Amino acid sequence: MVDEKHQTESTCARPPRTPHTVRELFDALPPLPGHRVEVIEGKLIVSPSGIPEHFMAGEELAGALRPLRKERGWHGAPGPHICIDGPRDSIQPDYVMWPPGCKRWGDELLSPGVLMAAEVVSPSSVRIDRVDKLRLYALGGVPVYLLIDPVSESPSATVYSDIKDGEYRAITSVPMGKPLHLPDPIDFELDTSIFMV
Repeated sequence: MVDEKHQTESTCARPPRTPHTVRELFDALPPLPGHRVEVIEGKLIVSPSGIPEHFMAGEELAGALRPLRKERGWHGAPGPHICIDGPRDSIQPDYVMWPPGCKRWGDELLSPGVLMAAEVVSPSSVRIDRVDKLRLYALGGVPVYLLIDPVSESPSATVYSDIKDGEYRAITSVPMGKPLHLPDPIDFELDTSIFMV
């Protein structure tokens, strides 16, 4: 006599699905505490979370933007992933701001609904933040990209905006310590001296 319960369990058991793409591998990964995991231009990038000064810059930005967010009813935080509409790359900004009801791809914010993404350049992220993420945020339709660059020979803050044909057309850069206007939809004067540690 066949044990029906055992037969049902063994018949229904399926081996785990093997990821076939980088995106599927990313989606299947368990949390990796202390690491930032992203998909950038089809590559899985695992990097350390950052040094204390890196986190401090993100926290200072969050504090500076908190009154604006409260006034306009927006959300903002370090850490939520943004899914770039189109290639489905997954980027984890140092800070992101979005409106209520921003569409999602699973747990990730879909890039066309995001208001602003900000990155703090570290020695290990120079090319990724200055080149790769710049291109992806524009491609994904993120209207404002703020690049805080304390590791440059001349530390600076740069804002990219006005997307056309998948590229940012307006670029404003100031030496660290000078005010920087974050354009629409943010429309905020940012005192970049908060990033001088």
